[in-house]
Amino acid sequence: MYNLMNAMGLDNPVDAVWVLVGIAGQLMFTGRFLMQWWASEKAGRSVVPVSFWYFSIAGSLIVLAYGLHKLDPVIILGQLPGTVIYTRNLWLIRQERDRA
Repeated sequence: MYNLMNAMGLDNPVDAVWVLVGIAGQLMFTGRFLMQWWASEKAGRSVVPVSFWYFSIAGSLIVLAYGLHKLDPVIILGQLPGTVIYTRNLWLIRQERDRA
């Protein structure tokens, strides 16, 4: 196990956990595209389901946590605006549903 961690440039088990956190965030982003593709195929037109925005927020927050742990300004600055935009989209969807 240590040899694998060493080969991946990981110094300790905590680093390995954070790599898994980062991968989980990326998998959430992959999941959102799969959900959008599935919904569009089912509808026969381009559709962005509400779950897309939830997956987006989850992925963004997880990757943001990873970026904060690594103190990586590129990841931090890349994820912050998206999190705000994804949340705003959910807010607009809720407002629209409340009006209906």
